[in-house]
Amino acid sequence: MAKRNRLAPWYIGLVVILAAVVFVGFRMSASGCAPVGIEIGVLVVVPVVYLVLMYLTLTSQE
Repeated sequence: MAKRNRLAPWYIGLVVILAAVVFVGFRMSASGCAPVGIEIGVLVVVPVVYLVLMYLTLTSQE
């Protein structure tokens, strides 16, 4: 039986999150709906925290 890569869900999540960040970033820049600080928080800080927590969870499993 072939061993499955434990980080495969992390890679899939990374692709989905990057696609969402690009989409939301485009929509925010097109409409000018939020101040720059809020946009940075939504587009950078939240996804990075989520990806780090997901990575730590997946690497701690055996």
